[in-house]
Amino acid sequence: MNLRKNILTALLLAIGFILHQIIPGVVAGMKFDLMLSIMVVAILINSEFKNALLTGVIGGFITAMTTTFPGGQIPNVIDKMVTCIAVYFIIKLIGKYKEKQISIAGVAFLATIVSGSVFLISALFIVGLPAPFKVLFLTIVLPTSFANIFVTTLIYNCVNTAIRISGAKFVSR
Repeated sequence: MNLRKNILTALLLAIGFILHQIIPGVVAGMKFDLMLSIMVVAILINSEFKNALLTGVIGGFITAMTTTFPGGQIPNVIDKMVTCIAVYFIIKLIGKYKEKQISIAGVAFLATIVSGSVFLISALFIVGLPAPFKVLFLTIVLPTSFANIFVTTLIYNCVNTAIRISGAKFVSR
């Protein structure tokens, strides 16, 4: 992988770390996952499988360190890995349409649904849930999915504009 692409991914994940750190736990320790928006943007901009894996591993460990969910460390790593691989394949599936605003919104929505579902299912089996699955899904995962549509689209447009203005030629399209 290109060093510049790795640096861009690292910068995005650092921003995601800060966002994930300052968001408080809402329902039973679950929080809105803005790190996921950053991870989706990193994979949209650098659509290589290695980058998706790297983003999943690092993003998983960062969210594990900053989780407010009781016992949520392992479920965070699992869900970020699964989600990043799913996002990679969704992006490959949509191909040349990945830069369309509706595609970015759709990827963000699907990624959040996958992430939240995998997190809750893995937490259910590993540590148990502090509230019923349905309550956590409806009060955290679903609202976050809709919020991430806008957050991901906004962040993607900002990053893409910054890349275009800077004249950087390292981003694979």
